[in-house]
Amino acid sequence: MTAVRAGQVERAVKDRRADVTLLLFYGPDTGLVSERARAAARAFVDDPEDAFQLIRLDGDALADEPARLVEEAVTFGLFGDKRAIWVRPTSRQIAGAVTACLDVALSQTLVVVEAGDLAKTSSLRTACERSPRALALPCYADETRDLGSLVTEMLRAEGLAIDPDAREILIDGLGGDRLATRREVEKLALYALGRERVRVEDVEAVVSDVSGASVDDAIDAAFAGDLPELQAGLARLSSAGTAPAALMAIALRHTLSLLAARARLDDGQDLEAALRTWRGMRFTRRERIARQVQRWTAERLTIVLARLQTASLATRQSAGLAEALASDVLMRIAVRAG
Repeated sequence: MTAVRAGQVERAVKDRRADVTLLLFYGPDTGLVSERARAAARAFVDDPEDAFQLIRLDGDALADEPARLVEEAVTFGLFGDKRAIWVRPTSRQIAGAVTACLDVALSQTLVVVEAGDLAKTSSLRTACERSPRALALPCYADETRDLGSLVTEMLRAEGLAIDPDAREILIDGLGGDRLATRREVEKLALYALGRERVRVEDVEAVVSDVSGASVDDAIDAAFAGDLPELQAGLARLSSAGTAPAALMAIALRHTLSLLAARARLDDGQDLEAALRTWRGMRFTRRERIARQVQRWTAERLTIVLARLQTASLATRQSAGLAEALASDVLMRIAVRAG
């Protein structure tokens, strides 16, 4: 078994053996999955801008042509260069293509696969966990200490320091999705360009609260079946410029938290014990979430989770339709709740 814990991913990639030639990045944090996959693929080759060294494969295309992955993997570089094959996400089944690739010993090629939040029973995840030639690498939402390091590193790269109180406010306002976090910090760095420090007033002027009450209200309305409140909430988020991908990431995390709480309830624990699984719950949401845990069964939540995963991927693939896709899936959840 070659399973890796979430907190060990970066170390595992750095210390991987030479015979480990396939990396599977998966999890609900699509931004973090994409960031880590991109970094691993680019770091392996000498020139990541060379299309002959870094080969990008669309997951949907691979599902149509499963043999293509092996064909690309065993092809030698024109000048003997190392090659990385970066497989982008798909909702379709590519386990067969990946398994076939694991049966081949590769020397100068690294295969990097992006995937969604794979269940333990997923054939793709299982194949990579069982193979000595692969690493299955889970990517979950950033914890506060990870966010702090990310913020500091990004601002330092732009020649900026940040006041402690400004840093605290910034972290409180950021969601767990790595991609949304990076966008917010990049906006902040641009705003503070030409200065040495980021102050509280800079954070308050620039950074939108991607995980704040407005997002929570919309998601709570969806899971409560309150269509008028959901429509109003979505309109507010659209006006505020909230990224659909960030909204989907938070909705996914909300659903996973509901599943964990519901599992405790189904195991015979009381509601208070079930709610203790919920990280970072604001007091004002406690009653609403308690009703959701009681309302939604594990079976129904699993269906919702799959739909959100599909919608999350679609919002990244179709930027022009992202807002409509995110709104549609939340509306469907609200109808199902009702």
